[in-house]
Amino acid sequence: MIEEERNPPAFNVPAVLMVLLAVMAIIQGVRQFVPEDMDVWIIYAFGFVPGRYAGHALQVPMPLGAFGDVLGFFTYSLLHGSWMHLASNALWLVAFGAAVARRFAALRFVIFGVVCAVAGALAHLATHWGELVPMVGASAAVSGYMAAAIRFAFSPGGPLSPMGRLDPERAAHVPAVGILAAFRNRSVIAFTAIWMAFNLLFGLGVTSLAGVDGEIAWQAHVGGFFAGLLLFGVFDPVRPAISEYENEQEI
Repeated sequence: MIEEERNPPAFNVPAVLMVLLAVMAIIQGVRQFVPEDMDVWIIYAFGFVPGRYAGHALQVPMPLGAFGDVLGFFTYSLLHGSWMHLASNALWLVAFGAAVARRFAALRFVIFGVVCAVAGALAHLATHWGELVPMVGASAAVSGYMAAAIRFAFSPGGPLSPMGRLDPERAAHVPAVGILAAFRNRSVIAFTAIWMAFNLLFGLGVTSLAGVDGEIAWQAHVGGFFAGLLLFGVFDPVRPAISEYENEQEI
């Protein structure tokens, strides 16, 4: 049986998440006080602009040149369209990223997020080739963390287990399951179906995200999600044979 934590702390967010949220908030705050033309420069320098890679930069010079071509693949995830947009991503990041941060530790967590952000940018590039409209937001990275979480969060003792949960630290280190095994779990199937349905609605323009006035880059969400799902095993430091969860089972 699983011994549940009786009095979980009301606020227990890993330090790396707090730092990441602080960085995004500082960036958003700075943008509120700089002149409008400087803010536009920031968006085009550090946002993801598909037109950079289609030759448009030759006719419309882009900030930072080739350096910006590289940076844009992940720095866009630190920028947001509004405070509401930032708050929405922060909420989902804390909800699903906290367990992944505890499992991966700081450096691995950040690198994983960058990889998922790059995957989201590539998916956006493939479907918006040549466009000069910048993409901003952490949604692709957040989607990657969501996908990583479902590999272990719904397992017995995990952070989202319907069968009882361990304390946050031990819950984050329960053994992960393979992709096929994960999708034999009804909770995982239901969660993924709902997530996909929302992204389909975004694509059809039926609904939108809070704080987002323009088109939602749902393809980037999907790219980040599948990167997180497929690459989780490459980053996961926990192995079932040494997992603390094994010591919590009673026959």
